[in-house]
Amino acid sequence: MLTSVLPLTLYSAAQVRELDRLAIEEHGIPGFTLMQRAARAAYQLLRQQWPQAQRLLVLCGAGNNGGDGYLLATLARADGMQVSVTRLGDPQHSSADASRARQQWRDGGGSEVGADDLDAALQSADVIVDALLGTGLQRDVGSDWADLIKTVNQLGTPVLSIDVPSGLHADTGAVMGVAISAQATITYIGLKQGLFSGQGPDYCGQLLFDDLDVPAAIFTRVASSTHVLDGARLKTLLPPRSPSCHKGQCGHVLVIGGDHGMAGAVRMAAEAAARVGAGLVSVATRPGHTAVVNANRPELMCHGIEHPRDLKPLLDRASVVAIGPGLGQTDWAQALLAEVMETQLYLVLDADALNLLAARPNKRGRWILTPHPGEAARLLESSVAEVQQDRFRAVDAISERYNCITVLKGAGTLVQGAQESDVFLCRHGNPGMATAGMGDVLSGVIAALLAQGLALTDAACNAVYIHAVAADRAARQGQRGLLASDLYPHLRDLVNPQQA
Repeated sequence: MLTSVLPLTLYSAAQVRELDRLAIEEHGIPGFTLMQRAARAAYQLLRQQWPQAQRLLVLCGAGNNGGDGYLLATLARADGMQVSVTRLGDPQHSSADASRARQQWRDGGGSEVGADDLDAALQSADVIVDALLGTGLQRDVGSDWADLIKTVNQLGTPVLSIDVPSGLHADTGAVMGVAISAQATITYIGLKQGLFSGQGPDYCGQLLFDDLDVPAAIFTRVASSTHVLDGARLKTLLPPRSPSCHKGQCGHVLVIGGDHGMAGAVRMAAEAAARVGAGLVSVATRPGHTAVVNANRPELMCHGIEHPRDLKPLLDRASVVAIGPGLGQTDWAQALLAEVMETQLYLVLDADALNLLAARPNKRGRWILTPHPGEAARLLESSVAEVQQDRFRAVDAISERYNCITVLKGAGTLVQGAQESDVFLCRHGNPGMATAGMGDVLSGVIAALLAQGLALTDAACNAVYIHAVAADRAARQGQRGLLASDLYPHLRDLVNPQQA
């Protein structure tokens, strides 16, 4: 059934191919039947999205993706649309089902536009259907295909992509040289993880899904690669507090950071921790910043720290430490981080604490690292481009190298949990979050959930979820101008789900 309500499980391309195989070989659904269902769902979406469209151009490749395109073209022609089809790729490489779909188009009187007439077909189309390249793409798009994709993107004509925008890697969301920029994408059987990570969200447009009525039993046979974060567990993890609850039962977060000129970062992290329910929040910062951090937020306990030894009494009272917001990379910062690393407390590392860690890698454990792509690149001694090329590989590599739970921030934030199979992706959040302080707030939220008794993976996952949803709610007034501190009231609502 065609739907915009997306499942909460994501798959690699290989896993979806296995689901497809199970449906065909073990449940007796012919591959051509699945292809027909895919074409019908895509055509239904096309008519819903562009009901006034009369002239259609379908770009078909040689694979099964192209077969979907031929069958869609046949449906559109039967429905009275003016349909042109062009084909790229060697017919010798087509599967039996794709060849049958092409023959059905030709038997119905359809033909294929040659190179001489393609420009006119491109210019006259009301909608273009992208059925060129499917989920099997593993190398940069070839020159002829790339030229066509660039032309389509320059036209500005609405594009519907089938299964995955051509040129986008289905597993990583990386653009393989060039990719179709679609207004809508319909994907089948299982959601491909690359549509939600890397550059995937930039290229797929509105995403819709159809399971093609495959038996539910096949999904029990193939483990999904990635789980989508949602709020389902929040009520059980943060139940209503008992009437006799006191602040000592809700944890004590110590936030460390705020070198000269960066008091705001540590203040935002600390207030976020308080807003999501930490019983006590202390701040260790430069002595000259204590009054600034306390201003208008007297609930925070601020301590001026000049020497690492001054941290000991604070660490003795804390249950969780968040270190890094505004920390800097001076001798002062390095000394404070070294002192914290000697404790057995749960740690949340962000910002400059991550940069200092990258210079002296450590597999301490009992900690959560929260890098953005630049910090991730330094942690892995690679480049931002390499991190973004495969964010799933990067988040796994950081967790392996540092023995940690990793939160790789960005569009489609990823959390690598305690088990290798525990990979989670956040579909919430918005571009308005690209502003100073958002990461500081997230650090405070994670620390507060740890302080309230959540396990490391649960704290990371639920913090990422509520932080992103809070940002979406705050952005209802507009994404531009969104401030990190605008999230506070929404964070408070979200950690009281029983009252929502």
